[in-house]
Formats: sequence, structure tokens, C-alpha cells
Amino acid sequence: MTTSTTMTIRLDPQLKEKLGRLADGTRRSRSFLAAEAVETYVDRELAIIEGIERGLEDVQAGRTVSHEDAMATVRQAIKVAAGGTA
Repeated sequence: MTTSTTMTIRLDPQLKEKLGRLADGTRRSRSFLAAEAVETYVDRELAIIEGIERGLEDVQAGRTVSHEDAMATVRQAIKVAAGGTA
């Protein structure tokens, strides 16, 4: 069984009204929708931070490609996709 905890947040009155309209339209509670929105936001932001951390680890470990090499690869892929030869 999943447990939950309570957290109080302050909302602009207009946002609270919009959340209420959404709750009515979806037949969900404002609390459910707010928790779902917070979870989506937190998951997305954590994924961004984790990606940045992985990128920094790659830089420190020397697992990088120069801009020039990367662009040469992209140009070659474009050429091949346009019907050119590799």
C-alpha cells in the first residue's frame, strides 16, 4: 500500500481557480492533479540534472569528441541521406 504525506503550497488565486476547473473537467481532485504535476516536474528536472552530471563525468574521463569531428560526422550523415556516397 502506498503512503502519502501532506505538503502545503501557496498558489496564485488564478492558478488555483484553473486547477479547480481542471479538476472538475477531469473528475479528479485538485490534490491529485497537483501531486501529479509536481511528480512530473521533479522527475523531469532530476533527469536533466542527472544528464548534466553524466556529461561532466564524460568530460572528466576524456570521453568527448571535438566540435569539428562531430560536425564532420553530421555533414557526412547528411550527405549520405541526401543520396551522396560515404
